[in-house]
Amino acid sequence: MKLVIADEMREMDRRTIEDWGMPGVVLMENAGRAIADLCDRLLQEMAPGRTVVVAGKGNNGGDGFVVARWLHWAGHEVEVLLLAEGDELSGDAATNYRFAKRMGVVIREQATRAVMDERLAGARLIVDGVLGTGVSGEVRGSAREAIEAMNAADAPVVAVDIPTGVDGDSGAILGDAVWAAYTVTMAIPKIGLYQYPGRERCGEIIVAPIGMPRELTEAEELRTNLTQESDAAWMLPGRSPDMHKGDAGRLLVIAGSVGMTGAAAMTGLAATRSGAGLVYVACPESLNDVLETKCTEVLTRPMPETDARSLALAAEEPLVEFAEGMDAVVLGPGLSRDDESAELARRLAMRLELPMVIDADGLNAFAGRAEQLRERPAPTVITPHPGEFARLTERSIGEVQADRLSAARDLARRAEVIVLLKGAGTVIAAPDGEAWVNPTGNAGLASGGTGDVLSGMIGAFLAGGSTALQAAVAGAFYHGRAAEIAAGPGERGLVAPMLLEVLPGIFPPDE
Repeated sequence: MKLVIADEMREMDRRTIEDWGMPGVVLMENAGRAIADLCDRLLQEMAPGRTVVVAGKGNNGGDGFVVARWLHWAGHEVEVLLLAEGDELSGDAATNYRFAKRMGVVIREQATRAVMDERLAGARLIVDGVLGTGVSGEVRGSAREAIEAMNAADAPVVAVDIPTGVDGDSGAILGDAVWAAYTVTMAIPKIGLYQYPGRERCGEIIVAPIGMPRELTEAEELRTNLTQESDAAWMLPGRSPDMHKGDAGRLLVIAGSVGMTGAAAMTGLAATRSGAGLVYVACPESLNDVLETKCTEVLTRPMPETDARSLALAAEEPLVEFAEGMDAVVLGPGLSRDDESAELARRLAMRLELPMVIDADGLNAFAGRAEQLRERPAPTVITPHPGEFARLTERSIGEVQADRLSAARDLARRAEVIVLLKGAGTVIAAPDGEAWVNPTGNAGLASGGTGDVLSGMIGAFLAGGSTALQAAVAGAFYHGRAAEIAAGPGERGLVAPMLLEVLPGIFPPDE
C-alpha cells in the first residue's frame, strides 16, 4: 500500500479534479459519506445520544458538514461546532456548509471554548474535522482549544483524514493533538499516520476510497510504501522441495566478545530458524566453547582474539578466506568497541564481496564515517537504532526521531546502502528514494537481543537470494509479527529467545 506526504496528496487532488474531471465537491461528498457510514455503524451500537462535529474552515471542515448532513438524514441527533463564521468559508467547504444548513443541521458558528466544553460534555460521538495535513507549525488559537476540548470529553473521536495536530509527513505532534479512536483517511494513507508519536493518536486507521483513479493512488512515482503481508511474503527467498542445505544459503556471522556471546548466539540461531541452510558464527577463540554450548544448530569458527577477548586484526585473513564459501555475512553483533575490533570491522566491510548486514558494533565502527560505506563492493543493509544512527551521522537522536523517514532516506542516499532505522514504525530506505514503513511489532521489542534476532533473519534472507531491500523489508515485517505472536497477552516480559521459538511458524508455506 502506498503512503503519501501532504504535497503528494495535494497534487493527487489537483490531478483528479483538473486532469480527470472529477469535481472537488464530489471528492468531498465521497469522503464525508465514508466517515458518516462509520459513525452510523458506531452509533447503532451505542445508547442514543448526540454526535458533535467540530469543524474548521478548510476542507476537513467541509468533510465534517457532509458527515453531519448524512447523519441528520439517517435520523441521528447531530450538530456542528464551527470554529469560524459561515461567511469565512470558501469553495467546496462553503457549498457543503450551505447544503447542511438548508437540510436543517444545527450549526453553532464561532464556537468558543466554553461552548465546546458544554456541547462535547454530553456527546455520544465526536467527529474531528478541524485541521488536516496542510497545517505546519504548532497548532494555536481556536484549533488548539478544540483539541483540548475534544480530548477532555468522554466520547470517542473519529478523525477526518488525520487527527488535528498530527503532522501528516512525520507523525510529529504539533504542540498538542487529538486522541482519536478511529481515523478515516482519504484515498491513500499519510505517512504521519504510521510514525510515532502520531500513530498513537490515530486509533484504528481506516482507508476510505473516494473515487480517485488507481493510476494516481498506485502510481510508481509514489516512493513510500506500507508493508503488507503479501509484500513481505513474495520478498522471501524461494524454496523448493528438492533443495538441500547448500541451496538454502550459507551465512557467516562475525560477532561476539567477552560478555556478549548472547548477541552472537541470537543472531546465528535466528538465521537458522529463518531458513538459512548453513550458519557459521566466527567468534573470539576463547569464547568458542561457550558458543558451541549455546548454539547447537550453528557451526562455530574460533578466530584470533585481543587481550580483551574480542576479535583481533589477526582474524582478518582467516575470515576473508573462509568467507569465500559463503553467500552473505552479518557483521557486528556483540563485537565490542575495542579499537582493534572496530578496525577489523571496517576492513572486513570493504574486503568481503558478499551481501552484508552491518549491525550494532559493526555500525559503531563507522561512527562519523557513514559515507565510507559507499566503497563496499556488494549490497549492504545497515540496521541502526536511533542512537547508532545518531553516531553514524553525527546528529542528535532528537533530530533523527523528528523525521525518521527523511533521515533514513538521506543516509541511504549518501552511504549507498539500505537503511533500516529501528524503532516504533521501523522505516527502510533505499539509495534511490524508495522507502517502506513497517506496521508490525510492539513495545516488547524494547529488550536486549531482539535486534540481534532481526540481523540474523535479514542475513538468512540475503543468503537465500533475496535482494538487500527485500531482505530488510521482509525481515522487519516478520520480526515484528514474531513479537506480536510471542507477546501473547502481554508485552512487558518479551525476551529475544521467545522470538526464536515462534519464528519457524510465522512464514508463509512454501509453494
